[in-house]
Amino acid sequence: MSTKNSLHLFEAFGVELEYMIVDAHSLQVKPIADQVIYSEVGAYLSDVEFGSIAWSNELVLHVLELKTNGPAKDLTSLAALFQEHVRKINQILEKFEAKLLPTGMHPFMDPHTETKIWPHDYNAVYEAYNKIFDCKGHGWANLQSTHLNLPFANEEEFGRLHAAIRLVLPIIPALSASTPIKEEQVTGIADTRLDVYRSNQQKIPSIAGSIIPEAVFTRQAYEDTILKKIYKDIAPHDPEGMLQDEFLNSRGAIARFSRNAIEIRLLDIQESPVADLAILEIITCVIKLLVQEKWVSLKEQQSWHQEELSEILLEVIEKGQDAIIHNWSYISCFGIKKGLECKAGDLWKHLVDQLLKNNLLSDPVASVAHIMLTEGNLSKRITAALLSDISPEAIKNLYGHLADCLEKGEVFSLAKYQNHKSTS
Repeated sequence: MSTKNSLHLFEAFGVELEYMIVDAHSLQVKPIADQVIYSEVGAYLSDVEFGSIAWSNELVLHVLELKTNGPAKDLTSLAALFQEHVRKINQILEKFEAKLLPTGMHPFMDPHTETKIWPHDYNAVYEAYNKIFDCKGHGWANLQSTHLNLPFANEEEFGRLHAAIRLVLPIIPALSASTPIKEEQVTGIADTRLDVYRSNQQKIPSIAGSIIPEAVFTRQAYEDTILKKIYKDIAPHDPEGMLQDEFLNSRGAIARFSRNAIEIRLLDIQESPVADLAILEIITCVIKLLVQEKWVSLKEQQSWHQEELSEILLEVIEKGQDAIIHNWSYISCFGIKKGLECKAGDLWKHLVDQLLKNNLLSDPVASVAHIMLTEGNLSKRITAALLSDISPEAIKNLYGHLADCLEKGEVFSLAKYQNHKSTS
């Protein structure tokens, strides 16, 4: 597994951010990602490199992905780099009367009538997915996420990293949920994107499993337990073997042995890169402390069954920071030693407090974390901003404001939004 050029734990990071392209006035999705790339480089390419940041296509034509072009040495500088490219793309989009829209789901897209699959390079893979699963649905065509790639250099590092990531996955949506609305309706679910994502491949259940990966901590065990089962189950639907690759695995974190990294895929994208990178820094610090066995041993971390962790995850997907975690054995894994139950939001307050006391968070991240933990995750802030007015016009105005946050690189604050409404 190891090579002499392999990156060790936390030596570098890979980040991917997905954004919707929408009409600048109506906010309806605008399937022109290929035209954006063509207008910049004169070709319909799947990947375009601009130094340390690259752009790439996704399954559908109204989504564009920004990503680190190779491993980045630290997370702190990435927010400004991504923000620079957000503005660059928005400048290109002006001539199309379009702009980028954040959050993990479009609030009023009808994917059954508005979905257009990427038709150029790599289309064969997308059409294979479409043939098997029919990708004209929210779980395919209307979900934008943030991905974090963390490296490992050898088998021992993989086992430690996978154990720590599995333990953190169930509470990530308490920070990152940004999708309370689907088809102009408040769903009552904090992370609607994950709610549809976890069932979008039920035709072949082994692909996503329980979202939480199984308790396997070597490459051989991972391939035998997870990958071989997936490849076997997809084979009757994929006779050409086009989908039998690591990317087919749709768990909330997937091992990418081809590049010696674990990719965390559970996060809804936020309102701006500064918010996304703050969450990634917080999550990474917690994973690092678990790897160091600060609160609980590696043996204890590896003992958790995926179904135990999935039960917690499902509660957090639904209720976000208000989800009550009753499993005290789980709570104690993060250094809380007494009590009967704990809300997911309180657990994150405890963890962020620990990180601050140990000077592990930068000042900008600390200020973003304060908003997320006092006003709530973005999903909760969106719901609160709408109050009792969930009319199409109110939703459009709010998401238009979120698009402004993205362009300006700001964190969405309820107080600022109420002031914006009263003066506009």
